[in-house]
Amino acid sequence: MMDLVFRDAEVVDGSGGDSYRADVGIEDGRIVSIVKEAAAAGCQRPTARRVLDAEGLVLAPGFIDMHAHSDLALLRDPDHGAKAAQGVTLEVLGQDGLSYAPVDDRTLAEVRRAITGWNGDGSDVDLDWRTVGEYLDRLDAGIAVNAAYLVPQGTVRMYAMGWEDRPATEAELNRMRRLVAEGLEQGAVGMSSGLTYTPGMYAPDSELTELCRVVARYGGYYCPHHRSYGAGALRAYEEMVTLAREAGCALHLAHATLNFDVNEGRAPELLALLDQALDAGADISLDTYPYTPGSTTLLALLPSWAGEGGPDATLERLRDAATAERIRHHLEELGSDGCHGVPVDWATIEVAGVSDPALADLVGTRVGDWRTARRLLIADRLGTTILQHVGHEENVRAIMRHRVHTGGSDGILQGLKPHPRAYGTFPEYLGRYVRELGVLSLEECVAHLTSRPAARLRLPDRGLVKEGHVADLVLFDPATVASGATYENPRTLPVGIPHVLIDGRFVMEDGKRTDVLAGRSIRRTP
Repeated sequence: MMDLVFRDAEVVDGSGGDSYRADVGIEDGRIVSIVKEAAAAGCQRPTARRVLDAEGLVLAPGFIDMHAHSDLALLRDPDHGAKAAQGVTLEVLGQDGLSYAPVDDRTLAEVRRAITGWNGDGSDVDLDWRTVGEYLDRLDAGIAVNAAYLVPQGTVRMYAMGWEDRPATEAELNRMRRLVAEGLEQGAVGMSSGLTYTPGMYAPDSELTELCRVVARYGGYYCPHHRSYGAGALRAYEEMVTLAREAGCALHLAHATLNFDVNEGRAPELLALLDQALDAGADISLDTYPYTPGSTTLLALLPSWAGEGGPDATLERLRDAATAERIRHHLEELGSDGCHGVPVDWATIEVAGVSDPALADLVGTRVGDWRTARRLLIADRLGTTILQHVGHEENVRAIMRHRVHTGGSDGILQGLKPHPRAYGTFPEYLGRYVRELGVLSLEECVAHLTSRPAARLRLPDRGLVKEGHVADLVLFDPATVASGATYENPRTLPVGIPHVLIDGRFVMEDGKRTDVLAGRSIRRTP
């Protein structure tokens, strides 16, 4: 007698192959039986303590969010409906080179301020860990969905040498090597960078290559937010491909898109670059979200020299009129490295969230000019998040079709008006880009969201509906699944996803979040 049987489900198994009708049995958290066309074949149908009629519904592996910013949200909010309701059963944290382990007391205080806009200031979470292993142990106490972790290169650099814009000494580089190695030994699946964010962007390629050699020795992967998604974006992609090849390291390109007017219609050039590297034997994958605007912090747009010394030094520069004018000149006339080498168009910058509740009336407005941006940065102590309306639909569609594409929300859950991708990425793929637009077939799309990321994460028993695999599963209605989140109402949950299981346990049942905390850390396997 099994624990659960899904009867007459349309199984889209994650392989990319044709769907099929089957009864699927679950026992002790794993898939133990798949009987295809059971009713039509006259087979003895599997029995279980619970039988769920799945007629008209698709049964697929749980979705894997390859780029998430839930590092504190998973600990702060046990419900975590933003991801559970989408069918997400695993998130990859530690993104863009900035997260909360490994740290010492000084580094933790600094990184908390640096990414307040992404995760809040952390005052409502007991930040009692310091190592990667201790952070993963905290996750193992029970979270809404599973989580893997990348060692954040910017945090590692901050820990080893502070916020200085210079090459590392050999002693500092050795310390960074040790920190990365320790994080991987403790279970991290790779290393991330944010190369338009300080202090990680201060690292030259030679330093990054040395750290990637460490990642390669442990069988991990390198996940860079590279140096530009605007002017020079194609050079930035090529830089990462070359760096990973020299280090012998697998490469996963974060939110791999091409933005700003300079890149309209240039996705085929990027894909040709990647195809050439793949055909030569490179190990490359990428993720994207199915939206055109980006989302980050207002602070991130500033030129890198404005961030040297850390958040307090940045605020002092903003308060000084002459230095602030120099920052404006870089932003508006030269194109700062923080804004991807493109002169900022303030009309494209929308305030998504603020740290100071007294500034809440600015949320949803366009920044408009430098004077407003400067005043907001100072008043909100660098904690403002933004939407940046600079993307191109044709680039989004072309890249999501690529053979190494996976899905990643890049979801920032902070702020009064966050990007809808945080609540809507996966049903947006299924509803808009599969059912409505036909950009991908259902089987292709599910493979992009399940087995491909599982392969990148080296998870041999996840990402497929297959006997013996872990029962991380999502049951959805292909005729109605859709994102409820919009730019006006970004926290609306999706529709058409009634059931989500992690480890064979319902975290979503009949469209409602249960109280089950089935998630745990997913650690690198030797």
